[in-house]
Amino acid sequence: MAARGGPRRRSILSVADGVAIMVGIVVGIGIFKTPPLVAANVDSELAFIGVWVAGGFVTLIGALCYAELASAHPHAGGEYHFLARAYGRPVAILFGWARGTVIQTGAIAAVAFVVGDYASQVMPLGPYGSGLYAALSVVILTALNVLGTRQSKTAQNALTAVTLAAVVAIILVGLLGRPAPPPEITPPEATAALGMAMIFVLLTYGGWSEAVYLSSELHDAPRNMSRVLLIGTAILVALYVMVNAALLSILGLEGLRRSEAVAADLMRTTTSEAGALAFSLVVVAAALSTLNATIFTGARVYYAMARDLSLLSRVGRWSDRGQTPANGLILQGVVALALIALGMATRNGFQAMVDYTAPVFWAFLFLVGLSLMILRRREPHRALPFRVPFYPLTPILFCLTCLFMLHASLAYTGVGALIGLAVIAAGVPLLLFRRRDESVAPAE
Repeated sequence: MAARGGPRRRSILSVADGVAIMVGIVVGIGIFKTPPLVAANVDSELAFIGVWVAGGFVTLIGALCYAELASAHPHAGGEYHFLARAYGRPVAILFGWARGTVIQTGAIAAVAFVVGDYASQVMPLGPYGSGLYAALSVVILTALNVLGTRQSKTAQNALTAVTLAAVVAIILVGLLGRPAPPPEITPPEATAALGMAMIFVLLTYGGWSEAVYLSSELHDAPRNMSRVLLIGTAILVALYVMVNAALLSILGLEGLRRSEAVAADLMRTTTSEAGALAFSLVVVAAALSTLNATIFTGARVYYAMARDLSLLSRVGRWSDRGQTPANGLILQGVVALALIALGMATRNGFQAMVDYTAPVFWAFLFLVGLSLMILRRREPHRALPFRVPFYPLTPILFCLTCLFMLHASLAYTGVGALIGLAVIAAGVPLLLFRRRDESVAPAE
C-alpha cells in the first residue's frame, strides 16, 4: 500500500508469536559470547550471578515502560511513533534515519557476522568466509520476510524452538555434568569493574524493545502488548540466570574467564569434541533466529517514516499479499549488506558493528523512556490499557540507566562510534523533505 492509503494491515500475530519473536531476538548470540567478559570483570561467583539478576531487573524496568507506550499507542513504527508524538516529527525522522542506517542495520550486520563466524568453523570458505556467510544469510532471510509475515513467523518459531532447546541443554548439562578440574585461580584484572560487567550483561539482554514493532500486527494490541513484553522478559531473565549458573557450575569462575567459546567448552568438558562441534551448529541456528527476528521488526520503521517523508513514499508501501513492508525490507537488506562489506575490511566485523551502533542506540532509548513522562503529562485523559507501576520512579530509573550506558558506550568504543554519530548528522538534510501537513497524524 502507499504510505497514505491502500490495504489495511491485518492483526495476524498471537501473544505466543510475539513472545517467540522477542525471545528469538534476544536469545541468539550474546549468551554464547559475553559470559567470559562478564566473569573477567567480577571478583566472585556471587557477583557473577548478581549482575545477571541486576541486568534482568533493568530489562524489566524498560519492558514496563515500553508496555505502557505500546499499549496506549500501538503502531507499526514502534519507537518512531512514540518519539513523533512526544517531540514532533523532526526527532522521529532522525530516529528513523538512525535506525535504518545505524541501529537496526548495524545490529543485523553484527548478528550476521556471528552466523558467519560459527558457520566458518563447520565449513570454512577461506579468509572472507565469515563475511560471505553473513551476506548470504541476510539475503535469504530478507527474501523470506518479503515473501510474507506468515512464512517468516513460522521460520521464527522453529528457530526459536531450536535456540531454547540449546539453552535448556546447557542448563541440564550444568545440573547433571561433572565440573571440570578447577584451574589455578588468578585475581581479576585491574580493569575489572561491576560497571563494565553490566555493560556486557545489558548488551546480552538487548533486543527486547523490538517487540513494540509488532503492535499493529498483534491481536488486541492494547491488551496483549504488555503480555508479550512481560512474559518475554520473565522468560529471558529465568533462562539467563539458569544458563550462567550452569556455566559457573561446570567451568567455574576462572574457567569462564579463560574460555573463548563457553557453550563449546561446556560440551567439550562434559561430552566430547564431537559434541562441541555439534553445538556450534546449534549456535548458528540460534544466531539465525536472532537475525530473522531483527530483520522482521527492523523494516517496520520505514513504513512509519514514509508517512512523514515524501522522499520515501515508495519505500513505505505495505504489501497486502505478504502483509509486509516489502520495499522497506529490501532497502534494509541493501544497507545491511553494505555494512557487512565494511565489516569485512576489519579484523572483527562483529566488534566493529557494536562500536558503530551502541552510542546512537542508547541515546534514542533515553529519549523513548523520557517520552513516557512527556505523553503522560500532555495527554492526561488518554486511556492507558497498561500503566507502568511506581510511576514516575520506574521511567526515571530507566532513563538514568540509558544515560549510564550512553556514557559507557562512548568511553569504551573506538572510531566506529564516531562514524555512527557522523552518519546520524548526515541525515539532518532529510528534514527538508518532511511533509508540511502537521495536522495529519501517523496512523494508529
